[in-house]
Amino acid sequence: MLRPMAVRNPTLLFRPHLRELHGYTPGEQPKIRGLIKLNTNENPYPPAPKVLKVTQQAVDGRLRLYPNPTADALREKLARFHGCDPLQIIVGNGSDELLAMAVRAFSEPMSREVPPHFSRVQFFWPSYSLYPILAQIHGATPIKVPLAADFGLPSVKELKKGKIWDFRAALSLVTTPNAPSGRGYRTADLEALCEAQKGIIILDEAYVDFAEENALELALNYPHVIVSRTFSKAYSLCFQRVGYFVAHPKVIEGLQKTRDSYNVNGLGQVAAEATLDALPYYHKNFDRIKKSRARLHRELAGMGWAVLPSQTNFILTRPAQGSAEYWLGALRDKKLLVRWFSAPDMNEWLRISIGSETEVDALLQAIRQIQASA
Repeated sequence: MLRPMAVRNPTLLFRPHLRELHGYTPGEQPKIRGLIKLNTNENPYPPAPKVLKVTQQAVDGRLRLYPNPTADALREKLARFHGCDPLQIIVGNGSDELLAMAVRAFSEPMSREVPPHFSRVQFFWPSYSLYPILAQIHGATPIKVPLAADFGLPSVKELKKGKIWDFRAALSLVTTPNAPSGRGYRTADLEALCEAQKGIIILDEAYVDFAEENALELALNYPHVIVSRTFSKAYSLCFQRVGYFVAHPKVIEGLQKTRDSYNVNGLGQVAAEATLDALPYYHKNFDRIKKSRARLHRELAGMGWAVLPSQTNFILTRPAQGSAEYWLGALRDKKLLVRWFSAPDMNEWLRISIGSETEVDALLQAIRQIQASA
């Protein structure tokens, strides 16, 4: 039985700005057997056999030991993979942990004593819905800057003219390719933005392995630019939670001060290291996903659905008839999970992860059945 407290409502014990905060809402996790999960952008194919073998072999007496605190072996392999120095890499418990560290490291909580741009965490919108929550948790000021109507990236000239982007902001976040639209951005356009920016800018490349371009060179050439990567989306390691930043050594050195001790579990480090030794396997899966993406785009467009061009492992699509919310329920009734966002700027669209060939078959069959019975 709970003991009585002097403060009857424990909510009042939280910092004031957290009391009304609504936390991040992840995609639905299936609780019913047999659901096809196309709502959280996971890779539909398993890790490479070598990765599974090495990870299973690591389940031994090492489990009683702490892992390497800074994931040094993994940083060495990543440095060789990207052609940089290990001192330019920091590894986190998923890229989400690193994004939270960056908010704490580079932005100030709102205060009368702090110039406004020091507390601004800005990002284009719609984008990853965790960004504003991370800023709010820290007490910083989240700034949503609208993308173009086609989810395109505004030019530096447009941003300056509209005065909607703060080029002195403490921290700027750009999801590239964009989520939830799937829109890819040209490295040249990103570089123009980075050149104009005074504060730290993070290029969040969670989906870059499915894109036509990447912007890693910008993190290697500009001291205020960070590129964020993850082993989750493309490399089938969501369960292990391994992400990393690439940036100037001094930026990485500062971020290391904010990192939790032993923040990346040992099995995750082992699995990520083995992944980098099995890249041809994953490249084949990238090609399979891209082919399925093109097919799904083509088939849905043929049924009258609006489908945005995608450079990710998902598509954003608007149904030919009926609301997106209706289709969320109708597809779930047929044991297919997709993602719908209730926000006014997104509620006409569904985001659908690219599944295996069999899962895409099932999705298209279900859509045809629902449209035929409507």
